[in-house]
Amino acid sequence: EVQLVESGGGLVQAGGSLRLSCAASGFTFDDYAIGWFRQAPGKEREGVSCISSSDGSTYYADSVKGRFTISSDNAKNTVYLQMNSLKPEDTAVYYCAADLLQVGPPSSRPYEYDYWGQGTQVTVSS
Repeated sequence: EVQLVESGGGLVQAGGSLRLSCAASGFTFDDYAIGWFRQAPGKEREGVSCISSSDGSTYYADSVKGRFTISSDNAKNTVYLQMNSLKPEDTAVYYCAADLLQVGPPSSRPYEYDYWGQGTQVTVSS
């Protein structure tokens, strides 16, 4: 059974930092992508950052470029999202998701991801 478990969310002041973790288990495919998505109240879910296992290529939404960094620790089957210089508009529920049997640049489209975690709340106060 594929499982994705997010952790690391919380409340932080604007300008602060958080590191989200996504622990993955239950799949043995060599090629996959892990993506971080977020959804704020009343808004559509959007791709924040994604990473491909096949070539390490990454995607960042324009709104987070230069502030967020995605990385993976294959030994721990964990993907991280380091979020710096947080802004109130980053407030959302953050989800990680897995796109199995994926090769090449990772997709930022939620519908291409097969499995989802339960989400973790990130709140940035002004």
